[in-house]
Parts: sequence; C-alpha cells; structure tokens
Amino acid sequence: MKCIKEAAAKTYGRDTATVKTVTEIIDNVIANGDAEIYTLSKKFDGLDLKYIRVPREAVTAAYDQVDRETIEAMKAAAAQIRFYAEKQLSCMTELDTETPVPGVRLGHRLVPVDSVGCYVPGGRYPLPSTALMLAIPAKVAGVKRIAACSPASKVSGTIHPAVLVAMDIAGVDEIYCVGGAQAIAAFTYGTESIRKVDMICGPGNRFVTEAKRQVIGEVGIDSLAGPSEVLIVADESANPDFTAIDILAQSEHDPNARATLVTTSPELAEKTLKRVQEIAAELPTGELALKSWEDNGMLFIADSMDEAIDLANEMAPEHLEVQVKPEIEQEVSDRLLHYGSLFVGHYTPVTFGDYCSGTNHTLPTMRTARYSNGVWVGTFIKTSFVQHITEEGCRNLASTAIHMAGTEGLMAHRKSITIRMDAMNKTE
Repeated sequence: MKCIKEAAAKTYGRDTATVKTVTEIIDNVIANGDAEIYTLSKKFDGLDLKYIRVPREAVTAAYDQVDRETIEAMKAAAAQIRFYAEKQLSCMTELDTETPVPGVRLGHRLVPVDSVGCYVPGGRYPLPSTALMLAIPAKVAGVKRIAACSPASKVSGTIHPAVLVAMDIAGVDEIYCVGGAQAIAAFTYGTESIRKVDMICGPGNRFVTEAKRQVIGEVGIDSLAGPSEVLIVADESANPDFTAIDILAQSEHDPNARATLVTTSPELAEKTLKRVQEIAAELPTGELALKSWEDNGMLFIADSMDEAIDLANEMAPEHLEVQVKPEIEQEVSDRLLHYGSLFVGHYTPVTFGDYCSGTNHTLPTMRTARYSNGVWVGTFIKTSFVQHITEEGCRNLASTAIHMAGTEGLMAHRKSITIRMDAMNKTE
C-alpha cells in the first residue's frame, strides 16, 4: 500500500469550548424557554424570528415560492424513500412462540416511538432531502407525532421554502423555526411553544452533535454525526472523470468533509488528481470543494484488490463506492462489510443515495459503521419483549431461577418464585 495523499488533520473531535457553549445553551433554554430561542436566533443568525412554530399558512405559501419541477422532484424522491422504508418494515415481524419448556410462551412486539423530533440542518445549503429522509421512515414506522425543525434562512426570515415543502410532503405534524443546540434542548426539555419528544434524529454541526451527546438519556437519539465521508474503491476500469467528480461532490459538503480514493491503478490515481483540479475550476462550489479535498482528502494505491478491500473495511466509511470491472463487482461488494451505504457500479454515485434512490442518507460517520447503521424504519420502532408463563411453566422454570437467584444473593428474587410455588402447592 502506498499513500499518495494524506489528510492534513483529523476532521472531527470534541473541544472544551464547544462543550461549554452547548452546556450553557441547554441550561438557558431550560431556564428561559421560548425567550432564549428568540435571543439565540438574534445572537447567532442575526434574525428577529417572526414565530417559533411555523403556522400552516406559511407552509401553504411555501408551495408558491418553489417551482413546480422542484416540487415534483421532491415527490418522486419521497416515493422512492417511502417504498424502501415500507419494504424494510415488511421484513420486521412480531414474535409469539411456544418454547421447549412447557407452559412458557415468549415473544416480542414492534412498538413505534410515540414522538420524534427531526433536525434538518440549514447552514450553507437548504437540505429538503434530509427532511424527507428523516420524517418518511418515521411516518412509515407508525410514529404518532413527528415534529421537525430547521434554522431560519436569512433570505426569508423563516425556514427555506423548499425545506418547508419537503417537510409537508414527508408528513411532518409540527414545524419549528429553530436550529442549533437550542433546538436539541427544546426538543428534549420542551418550551412554551415546543413540546418535548421521545427521540431526536438528524445530522448537524458540531454544536448540534455536542448537544445530542449531552442530552442522551433524557431523550433517545439516532447517532452522533461527524463530517460527511466517501471512500471509493477503484481499479483500472474506473473513469477518472467519475472518481474526480465524486470526490468533489463529497468535498463540497463542508470544509471538514473527507473523500478517499483507494485504487489498484497508479494511472487512475494520477488522472484523478489532475481531473479534480480541472473539474473544480468549472464548479461554482469548486473552491470550497478543492480546499476540503486538499485539507482532508486521502489517496492510496493498493498492491492488490484484497489490500484495497481490507483498508475500506478498516476505515468503515459513511459512503462506500465500488468502481471496478463488472465481472468482479459482486465479489468485491460481498467482501466489503463496514460502511453506512454501499454504491456498486460505475453509474452509482453517492448523489443518488443523497436524494432519490430510496436508501437513507443519514448514516454513521467517524468509523462508527463498524457497529452501527444509518437511519431506517427500524430506528423508530422498539422491539419490546413479552413472556407468558402458566402455572406449569412456573414449576418447570422454578429450580433454575431459584438456584441462580441464590447464587447471586438476591433473596427477594428467589422468594418471588418460592412464594408462588408455595401458593400452588397449597391449592393441590
């Protein structure tokens, strides 16, 4: 393995200043409620909010501010996302089964979370796609109350109209014009305008991520998101225009985004480096994307495809593209185990997954794909265990439970069995 390009620095981390700032924001929202949200909007966004909860008439008006083609595109994307979520749900089944021990019946129920708060980032770009990705699986899962929030746009003074329309298409019940750590605090503890939720999902900047970290336990979360990532595994069959543009597409997300190319072809590596520079010059976002690539991007030349696969599994990227000869696509894909979402084939860029293929784009980052997965319909469903034990079952399990409780020294546990055995014996 030869490293052609290293990343300049680690793109994620937890610093004491962010921790302190977020702690103060959460404490102030708890203490001051809506008033703190208005204050922080003025402080961080330079906006005097017109409202916190977006009224229905503002959502309706947003449709007139978004062109018909964009609305139809969002509806088409929503249909694919909903189709995939429904297929995922069909794979989940409840359980009710007799066991080898007579009188003991076990099972589990699939119970949707009651309420979910979806965080849709604002920042550099409006992200209506994230509204669809978060709310639609929750809706398909059967969540009764779906709230969503997003920061106000400086142009409109409220949530970007395309994001509002996407939230409506996705079936969001309540929309709030608030972002940052204060949104996470409001969803967790509630304010005069915002009812607290049971679970928060969605990516955000370092303040949002830190806030989610600090409220875990008070509320459920999907994951702690880091900067977006892509890793491309490629051989000599890959088109350098494809690898270059996919590097830039990932890199334009933000200054901390990371793109990695692992290839068995020195020629592809050389051509990709050249094309990254050339294509970046043609893009309105090229300067940002190129800076992100220069600071965070990595390029490796592997001695074999085996070595490339091993590195990809070790890095466990958020997005993993496979651009290899068609005859080995399946073999390579089957051996890739750790990733948030896999994109197989030269004509399967991450962009499709970001918007409309149907898979979710809220995915594990920072190597957490080694043990976790992205948002899916199951994110919003609890698997709750059930047991029904008859008198016969009680007799059959009693000696095991009594012995184990005695071993652990938990005498009330032990007596909870013996008292039932005594009651049964008296009735005989």
